Formats: sequence, structure tokens, C-alpha cells
Amino acid sequence: MKELNEIQAKLSVPKTLKNLYGGYMYRSAEKILEALKPLLNESKCTLTINDDIVLIGERYYIKATATIRNEKGETETTTAFAREALSKKGMDEAQITGSASSYARKYALNGLFCIDDTKDPDALNTSAEYTQPTQQPIDPNLEAVIANIKVATTVAELTQIWNECTHWQSNKQFVSALTSKKNELKSKEK
Repeated sequence: MKELNEIQAKLSVPKTLKNLYGGYMYRSAEKILEALKPLLNESKCTLTINDDIVLIGERYYIKATATIRNEKGETETTTAFAREALSKKGMDEAQITGSASSYARKYALNGLFCIDDTKDPDALNTSAEYTQPTQQPIDPNLEAVIANIKVATTVAELTQIWNECTHWQSNKQFVSALTSKKNELKSKEK
């Protein structure tokens, strides 16, 4: 879909919001949508975002699906997952679900529109005194992709995930999760 390529090339959503607790800059789903609306209008495309609640193991996840549709009816879709916190200080259950929904929607939009959310300030540090930590936390984008892999029900879905996630194809966690799920699905087919 050429319209998606054009939107991806034009879209700019700087991190203008600051987390006062962590001191880092971030962007929200609302800011992404604000930047997208004129580009969607210009390209005569529509965007829909839907949420589903999915039980994985003993935990509930919000599965956000972002779909862009052009005038011809062609569509492109991505999904992302966010796990509901068991509890969060100062939030009731509806707010916890809403927070997980916003997070999942943000990462679905990041995936669909190729918004890189993985830039780490430490990756830019080239001083001799600096050494990177040996154990880094899992990237939330990768966590969402792995959640997608875990709920896939066909090898075709796994193939689609593989094709959409070229930047993760050299990541051991991604490859391991995909291979494991593929073997699981193939053993069920027999």
C-alpha cells in the first residue's frame, strides 16, 4: 500500500512529554494520532484501532489492533499487547485497563507506522569510562511481538509476524519464541 509508505516517510512524532518520575521523554498514542490525522486526510486513508482482552496463562493482556485502509479498500494491520498491572497505586480497575489499552495502542501505532521507540541515550555514549550493562531489560516492542507470537494459532500467522518484523530477525529471543511456537503448532497438526 503506497499510502502507508508515504505516511511513514512524512510522519514525525517527537518525544515531547516528560515522565516526571523517571525523568525521560516519551510520546503518547494521543500525540501519534494528532500527527497522523492530517497525513491520513491528505492520503484519503482511514485508521481504526480496536482492543480485545486476551487471557495468556493466568494474566490478562490488552491486544490493540491498528488498521489503515485506503480508498481502494486495501488494508494493513498490526497488533500489539500490553499486560494489565495487577494493581497500580492510585488507580481503580478501569484506569488500569485504560492504561494498558493506551500502551498497547501506542505500540500498535509504532509498528504500523514504523515509529522507532527504541533509542537509548546510553547507546549514544561513546566515552571510554562507560560500559554497557551486561543484562538489559526486554524491549517493550519485543515483548509485544513475543506476546503476538504466543497467541498465534497458525503457521501462516507466524510467517506474517516474521515478515513484518525484519528488524527483530537477528534477535535471539524473537527467533527462539517464533521457532518454539512454530514447533508447537506443527506438532498439533500431526
